[in-house]
Amino acid sequence: MVAPAVPEIVEEEIDSAIESRNEALPTLRELGPPDLVHLVKQSIKSGNKQNGVYHHVTGIDASSSASLAAYVNTLTYNPNDKSSKVTSGLYCCYNAFARLDMRVDVKIPGGVESYCIDERGDKRVASETLWMETFLCGVLRAYAYADDGSGESIKKIIGVRRFDPITSTEMEHRFLDAAERLFFKGPQLGSEPEVQVPNNASNHLTTGLINYIHTTGRYTSGINLFEKLRTRDLEVSSLLARVMLSADEEVQAVRLLHDAIAKLPMDYSLLDCQATFCQRKGRLDWALECAKRGVTAAPSEFSTWARLAEVYVGLEQWDLALLTLNSCPMFTYQEKDLPRMPEPARILLPVLPESMLDEIDESPQGQYGEQVHPSLRKLHAAGYKGTFLKAYSILTEITAKIGWDQLLRIRSQVFVMEEEYRSEKQTGSTHNASNPNASTTALRGTPSPGINGAESDGHTNGETDSRTDDEETLDERRSPPTSPLDSVKIVDESIEKPEHTITSEFVKAGNDDSADPTSAKTTYTQFHNKRLCERWLDNLFMVLYEDLRIYTIWRTDMARAQSESSDYRKSAEEWEILGELAERLHHFPEAVEAYQACLRVRFSPRAMKGVLKNYENQGKNGEMLQALIRLIAWQYRWYSEFSPALLHTIRKLIESEGAVKVRSIVQATSLPQPVLDLTHRYVELCVAFRSSGSEA
Repeated sequence: MVAPAVPEIVEEEIDSAIESRNEALPTLRELGPPDLVHLVKQSIKSGNKQNGVYHHVTGIDASSSASLAAYVNTLTYNPNDKSSKVTSGLYCCYNAFARLDMRVDVKIPGGVESYCIDERGDKRVASETLWMETFLCGVLRAYAYADDGSGESIKKIIGVRRFDPITSTEMEHRFLDAAERLFFKGPQLGSEPEVQVPNNASNHLTTGLINYIHTTGRYTSGINLFEKLRTRDLEVSSLLARVMLSADEEVQAVRLLHDAIAKLPMDYSLLDCQATFCQRKGRLDWALECAKRGVTAAPSEFSTWARLAEVYVGLEQWDLALLTLNSCPMFTYQEKDLPRMPEPARILLPVLPESMLDEIDESPQGQYGEQVHPSLRKLHAAGYKGTFLKAYSILTEITAKIGWDQLLRIRSQVFVMEEEYRSEKQTGSTHNASNPNASTTALRGTPSPGINGAESDGHTNGETDSRTDDEETLDERRSPPTSPLDSVKIVDESIEKPEHTITSEFVKAGNDDSADPTSAKTTYTQFHNKRLCERWLDNLFMVLYEDLRIYTIWRTDMARAQSESSDYRKSAEEWEILGELAERLHHFPEAVEAYQACLRVRFSPRAMKGVLKNYENQGKNGEMLQALIRLIAWQYRWYSEFSPALLHTIRKLIESEGAVKVRSIVQATSLPQPVLDLTHRYVELCVAFRSSGSEA
């Protein structure tokens, strides 16, 4: 199989990329950046002229200096550059366990020197143990920096070659053996942004292992690994149960969870796994008890509160869902250890002939010239990640089920609103009573009276013009809004702008002019069953309002254009943004409509991935393969021969249709054979791992 082309980023000064990497070593927190490969090239005509070029790479076997030197040697011949020759190469691979940068210096012609650099820049000797740790880190990085098919990761770091780190069962054995030996060092690597404190069950090593098993379907190997580790630490039972459930061994998984929780009743990973299983089985009453116990076991973890909120959403207890969401501990999102490189002299991004396909050409000239309406650029929700992305997803799910108007009604019944707070402060009426906090209310599960639609008049669709007289009266009484978003002119009056709540930060800071020294002991009668809203959640409501406003304008304009039989024109990037917007708001048919409109203008991996997901949900296997062929070719064009998400989709197709049929459908496609061979490689990988459906 032909390897992807080699991108070249040319330095202004030789070794400036190496110096930048050295400077970044003390700041690395988790798995580290992709491997750096630096080459020194010498002009054939002018022997004294040299320049430095580099690129990043993931998925190369880093188990020894010989394997890394072998990769450097593959770069000595470049058919696109016959005017210069490679005189030396340096391969840099980060060991996140020891916090060392492993280096292999190759002289051409000449010898190979391997060593490692610590955070202070001092040289150290590279031992066998260090190389085993580096090999494991290399596999984990290959999965962590892999693209999901949408192109987002590819566009984030320019010039990265992505290879599959495990292409055979022999390589898998080495990977799992290293993982077993180093498993209990996993918390040193850090964890996903949703996890506050890494432990033996939640860290980058366990995430990589679960991701690998889920991608390849190698459940037996995963079960064997975790069975052995479970004898050393019972906390591993949650990982074993997750793999068993994925392998459809539900009886064994339930029995395992029961026995493990009996011994570790306050292990939140086990309780979360149990709650997830009950959710999938539709037993939300059981899931609720498990989720509550999970919150009690780990009240400082976001995942336990998010699970409880999801269960309340499933039970349609909207007020408790909002209270639980308000209690979630939010963490600042930490980006991966992305490489920070100096400004290059120029960038060379060659295209391999085997990956060339006219219909996946994004036409950069036209792409950069596309017009995008400023309002679409300002949608803050598009940039949410980590805990804020998950919280926003829960909030939009509630909105999709009950509508915007009903959500605002419940919000005003659950949280103290700004207008009523100021009004109550002016009247000065007080009443000494206890005011339970949101966290205990959510755990107790006692809804406030008159909430969850008990007073609803049926107008729950936030995209219609129907509004009650009470709402109109409230609008007339509403005090002047204070949010920066209020400066935006409301085009569609069907989307009511949310009134601000009183946040806990506001009260604690004493920002009210009428506050007095005794206010801390004062409880207002009107607020007896209400809570203070966290500022971040109040901001989410404002961001959600803006999303709904833009979405409603789009759908209204489209409906008007259709009624007038006129064209509704948008640029490809605008269609892509609208598709993402509809998907965020759980309007999936409209999202697919926008993605398809984008693809009619030009190819977009993000839009094609959205269409692929729709085909997958509808079981349209033929259309899925057509989308996969194009996505795989696009990935290869941008130097990525490995995408776990696309490999997983191919594997599920093979389970459903069989490898022979999948090969036949791919081969019958009227596209160039080299492009089809790229997809065949994914099928061959599933066959090599003996995935279900590949036996024939």
